[in-house]
Amino acid sequence: MLTTKERFRLVIEYFSKNQPIAETELSYADPFQLLVAVILSAQCTDKRVNIITPPLFKKFPDAHSLSLATQEEVYELIKSCSYPNNKAKNLLGMAKGLIEIFDGNMPDDVDELQKLPGVGRKTANVIASVVFNKPAMAVDTHVFRVSERIGLTTHSKNPLETEMQLVKNIPEKIIPIAHHWLILHGRYVCIARKPKCEECGLKNFCRQYNNNKTRIKI
Repeated sequence: MLTTKERFRLVIEYFSKNQPIAETELSYADPFQLLVAVILSAQCTDKRVNIITPPLFKKFPDAHSLSLATQEEVYELIKSCSYPNNKAKNLLGMAKGLIEIFDGNMPDDVDELQKLPGVGRKTANVIASVVFNKPAMAVDTHVFRVSERIGLTTHSKNPLETEMQLVKNIPEKIIPIAHHWLILHGRYVCIARKPKCEECGLKNFCRQYNNNKTRIKI
């Protein structure tokens, strides 16, 4: 039986060797564009977001121009994503907040970022991690699922509990890339309904995989 510390070491060693480069799949040119893309990506694929954002950024390239838009204008440009009405409202609130609270400058602190309308902890962690290389662990559905399945977290009830358990056991300097390791693994290998366990390089030290094998033998 592996200890939590041993499992983290093995997972980190595997990804460090087999996926030394791991980045967001969202397309963006600056921190503002990334924040827009992350807000749009909630319950929506990165592929779809990357189709939506080019015309959106062409019309509203920065926080100032977006802050002057109407909700209807934004809605028309993002209506092919999930929850477009709510996201249009959040994007406008974020842009206005960025201008009014931070004079158009993107803050690098997770708590400060959450002062922006429509920006929750997960989104704030993404910006702090990807843009500013801060040791912030954003927990989306992939990270939440994969961490529990592998055994990196135990009985985590919500994203914050998952985040706390992960940052406690992952060295600070690799937290930014570890975030992408877990997301990409959840997106392409450890998928929700039918994980591809047989081709997974983590299966020898995955808690759920080995628990399932034990139950089958019994």
